[in-house]
Amino acid sequence: MSKSFRTRMEAAAWARSIETQIDRAELPPTIRDLHKLTVADLLTRYESEITPTKRGERAERSRLQILKRHSIAHVRLCDLSGASAARYRDDRLKAVQPASVRRELVVLRHMFEVARLEWGIPLPSNPVHAIKLPKDSTPRERRLEDGEIGKIIDALGSRSAWYVQPFIALAVETGMRRGELLSIRWQDIDLDGRTARILKTKNGHPRTIPLTPKAIEILLSLKRTEDRVFPVSPNALRLAWERLRIKAGVKDLRLHDLRHEAVSRFFELGLSVPEVALISGHRDLRMLSRYTHLKPEKIAEKLAKLSA
Repeated sequence: MSKSFRTRMEAAAWARSIETQIDRAELPPTIRDLHKLTVADLLTRYESEITPTKRGERAERSRLQILKRHSIAHVRLCDLSGASAARYRDDRLKAVQPASVRRELVVLRHMFEVARLEWGIPLPSNPVHAIKLPKDSTPRERRLEDGEIGKIIDALGSRSAWYVQPFIALAVETGMRRGELLSIRWQDIDLDGRTARILKTKNGHPRTIPLTPKAIEILLSLKRTEDRVFPVSPNALRLAWERLRIKAGVKDLRLHDLRHEAVSRFFELGLSVPEVALISGHRDLRMLSRYTHLKPEKIAEKLAKLSA
């Protein structure tokens, strides 16, 4: 670092102040830092400082490890360009689905934005902004078909875990996500007010939802053995669901599809968009539309009643 002064005294004072800042690590990053730092350095800092603040921490750590193993991690920041991000995209598209590559690039894009705006890294631009992201996955339109719930209930046996049937029923009645249902506690439920308070949500915004008479009936049938309504792990529930689905002979039905079913039913019952959004927790109405798959037959019945 260099700077010119009129007198030797001024130059010495400046040099001492710079040395002090170096000792205290107070100097802001300079262009020279782009020659010393690599993408891997940013990935490591991002994983340490930013990832732990997210609900999807576990999934994001997995994506960061994939990024660290790719050659893009060894690129110096001074050599970084849109071509670097494009090479990563094209390499990954040969191995995994476009939706997976898109999620990895979204993490990479956010990391560069944090580096530029919050960490003071003098990147001239965000390289991911210069490329076209792969298309997101096509929204699923899977809903429960006639008789499928009956097949699932019939497949339940004495060996089935106690929580499977009430969990499935509540998922359809409330539209809660798997994680929300697993985290809900008895103290969050107001049976008199017919509401449930969800504190642990995907978007980080707690919400209170109304409960249907059927949902209240299900809750009243459960024993209060622990603080949580469903004191089980996500993996245990996933395995129990897969065993039940296979036994029932129901193909291509995911546990998350029950949320699609619930949201669609709310609209078919005549609830408005704000009312359904209050229940589902969607803050972006465009995302809410991805969860809504109305059955034409139901709309035809509604039109017939209105016409009558």
